[in-house]
Formats: sequence, C-alpha cells, structure tokens
Amino acid sequence: QYQVGQLFSVAEASKNETGGGEGIEVLKNEPYEKEGEKGQYTHKIYHLKSKVPGFVKMIAPEGALVFHEKAWNAYPYCRTIVTNEYMKDDFFIKIETWHKPDMGALENVHELDADTWKNVEVVPIDIADRSQVDPGDYKADEDPALFQSVKTGRGPLGPNWKKELVSNTDCPRMCAYKLVTVKFKWWGLQNKIENFIHKQEKRIFTNFHRQLFCWIDRWVELTMEDIRRMEDETQKELEEV
Repeated sequence: QYQVGQLFSVAEASKNETGGGEGIEVLKNEPYEKEGEKGQYTHKIYHLKSKVPGFVKMIAPEGALVFHEKAWNAYPYCRTIVTNEYMKDDFFIKIETWHKPDMGALENVHELDADTWKNVEVVPIDIADRSQVDPGDYKADEDPALFQSVKTGRGPLGPNWKKELVSNTDCPRMCAYKLVTVKFKWWGLQNKIENFIHKQEKRIFTNFHRQLFCWIDRWVELTMEDIRRMEDETQKELEEV
C-alpha cells in the first residue's frame, strides 16, 4: 500500500511545485535492472528560485539553481542522488531509504561501519506531531491528527497512536529509514549550507508523509498500472507548463 501511496504523492507534489519559471522536468521514467536490483529509474531536473535562502540567491550565478535528481526505486530499497552542474563534484545530496514493516525500532538499518555510524544523527519524525511542522507549512486538511479515512477508517492519529498501533496487529505499519548524506564544498559556507539542507530534507520528509497519509482515500484503491498511467499524465502536464 505504501509504495502506491508514495508514488501517487510524488506525482501530485510534482504538479503542485511547477509554475512561474520554477518547477520540475521529468526526463526519464523507466524500469531498470542492474546487478540483481530491479525497479523504476527516474531522472528529473528541478528549477529553483524562491526555494533557496536569500544569501544563496545573492551569490548564485546563472544556472547554479538547477539541480538534477536521479532516483532508483527498487522498493523496499530506494536511492536518490541530487547533483548540480555548476558545482560538479563539490556538491551532492544522497538519500538512501529502507522501508521496513515496523515502528522504527531498528538501529543502523543501512549497515554503516562503526566510525560512520557514530557520526550519524538519528532524527525521529512523527507525522502526527504538529510541533514538528513549520507554522507556514501547516494545513488542517493535511493533519493526520485531524484526518479520518472514509475508505479505511484509519486516523485520526492521537498522541498515543504508535502505542495503539503496536497492539492492533490487523493494521499495517511501515517506517521509512532515511539516510541523508550531504556534501557542499564552498569555503565559508559549507557548514551553513549543509545544515540548511539537512533541515530542509527533514521538513520535506515530514510534510510529504503527512500528505501521503491524508491523501489515502485518493490512492488506496489504485494499482501500480494506475500509478504508471498517472505518472505519464503528470509528465505530459509538466511538459506543457
């Protein structure tokens, strides 16, 4: 179910983010198979202007706010790499995700070596916790603490929803373990920008999964064939914009 919901929500978010000289181009969306890994490959270009801090806009040359995102979705494992033509090897964001049918109790799911793991900051995200949402991002119709699904009966998620879910063995559960690695090599700005990116990734993950849960009645009955058709339609719409 989550895989369908994830792909539906990505397509919806792509449409919502496009317009006014900004937005997303989809260059490729095709099946891939490599070294025993099988899934869907996408290559997108993001044009960002208003989405970056003012101090970056001031120093960013023409073309520096264009980012390439390549993603390999071999669910339950997914890998996304974001690069920038202007900064070349001095910049990347890598997001590796394992989706596990549990409540988030596993440690070091990505099997990092001990030295790397000790430098990893673990940041739990609770989609029902409004305090984790920036005030400017909050929307009542995308609040899992208020929403109840008509088709599944799930929600609203109260303050003890995780404990309640543990005792309800009939209800599916899923945790996305996301490992975010950021490199931004620019003298005087490196730490500031890397911290900003990490903060933005947490914001994106939080808002996206709140939307995904609250949109469940729109995607829960869809098949993967429906999703691929929807992705094709979204790509055509983005090209027209």
